[in-house]
Amino acid sequence: MTTDLQDQAAAPDENKIIAERRAKLAAIREQGVAFPNDFKPEHKAADLHAQYGEKTREELEAAPVTVTLAGRMMLKREAGKKAAFATLQDASGPKADGRIQIYATLDLTGEAAMAALHHYDLGDILGVVGTLFKTKTDELTIKVSELRLITKSLRPLPDKFHGLADQETKYRQRYVDLIMNEETRRTFKARTAAISSIRRFMEKNDFMEVETPMLHTIPGGAAAKPFITHHNALDMQMFLRIAPELYLKRLVVGGFDRVFEINRNFRNEGVSIRHNPEFTMMEFYAAYTDYKWLMDFTEAVIRQAAIDAHGTAKLTYGGRELDLSKPFHRLTIVEAINKYAPSYTAEQLNDAEYIKKELLKFGVKPFTTAGLGALQLALFEETAEAQLWEPTYIIDYPVEVSPLARASDSREGITERFELFMVGREIANGFSELNDAEDQSARFLAQVAAKDAGDEEAMFYDADYIRALEYGMPPAGGCGIGIDRLMMIITDSPNIRDVLLFPHLRREE
Repeated sequence: MTTDLQDQAAAPDENKIIAERRAKLAAIREQGVAFPNDFKPEHKAADLHAQYGEKTREELEAAPVTVTLAGRMMLKREAGKKAAFATLQDASGPKADGRIQIYATLDLTGEAAMAALHHYDLGDILGVVGTLFKTKTDELTIKVSELRLITKSLRPLPDKFHGLADQETKYRQRYVDLIMNEETRRTFKARTAAISSIRRFMEKNDFMEVETPMLHTIPGGAAAKPFITHHNALDMQMFLRIAPELYLKRLVVGGFDRVFEINRNFRNEGVSIRHNPEFTMMEFYAAYTDYKWLMDFTEAVIRQAAIDAHGTAKLTYGGRELDLSKPFHRLTIVEAINKYAPSYTAEQLNDAEYIKKELLKFGVKPFTTAGLGALQLALFEETAEAQLWEPTYIIDYPVEVSPLARASDSREGITERFELFMVGREIANGFSELNDAEDQSARFLAQVAAKDAGDEEAMFYDADYIRALEYGMPPAGGCGIGIDRLMMIITDSPNIRDVLLFPHLRREE
């Protein structure tokens, strides 16, 4: 399968353009250094706009400002051989203030530099030295006294009016997407701002950032199908991390009461607008807390990340308002079904055989080992989950689908666990941690039985983790927040690939 841009690349016109640019590069090579590395920009476009954008022409003339700047040429307008305007774009801002106009003249810039500028192409990276002034239209501009070609662009940029319209090409050639699309640059700057916000928030609350292995001998910490690899020197099978949970809790055993990790996880599952084989999660654990404390804390983390990345906790997603400034809702699984699928009676929701038949209508065939709690959860996923628009914690998950969560002291078969949903998708998962080594061992054995019964996502038995718990882990709460899905919401992005710099795609043919 080829993309529109690849089709264009094969077109004779584009091949001719590339050949012409290569010929220009060959001529530059003959003159000396083709790719110099001695030009050091001292200024950024956004900073110049911020500092001098409001100055009048008279003020700039009275106190000349000399600047040294480098950027990619995005526009060029020539006025014969004696003058030319161009627009340079640097990395200083996703908005228009990341661009600045330059003005070159025969008298000031020089004959050789002007002659060279006439042959420069859109996409070339230029270095300029000059003074600031305002044009007749009050546009801040650099009057160029020195002009250099820093990097020759051999491929033409996409059409300036349309940018990259083909979605697959945007994802596959992200470097071109970033050059052309202001919105893309804004999205990834917001992602960085959100992650920085989360890190600051955690450190402010006495959490220590740690790193745990990405290669595991036993996949654990989540119900997921792992990627399998092989370590040649040790001659052993290994798994890419599906979650850092069991390693982070080993650190809690070791005496680090508050730890967090912003980590990459890998799950060998489906690909969709909400799923990527590798993804980023922030996972954290706090000793002497429980799932109720966790819900309050998780809410605060997410709200602050939205404010720091978006400027406000009041968002718009897909044209619909989403307010993260209000307290998040809390519902049990059954309460959520009653609210969003009110046709079910209490008797029906407590009848395992009835729910099994109902799930078949949705195309879901439960595992033979599934109990009432797991069946209720499956029904919730089919009837209510997609309708959870406002931030909502679904609480009180059944033990059989929560192998690492502490069981409720007051309700049999229920754990102190929650999942956070908004805009119809899961954003976070947390619970009071199970710190009873014997109970955890029995839960792992139940997972092994489920795996033997055909559940590929069931967990393995981790003997070393049980050994760690046997040394004693204080009561604790732990939570994982899906960064990619959170960023989809904060940046109003419909596809998870929009918030991943290099998402996974099928191999190019």
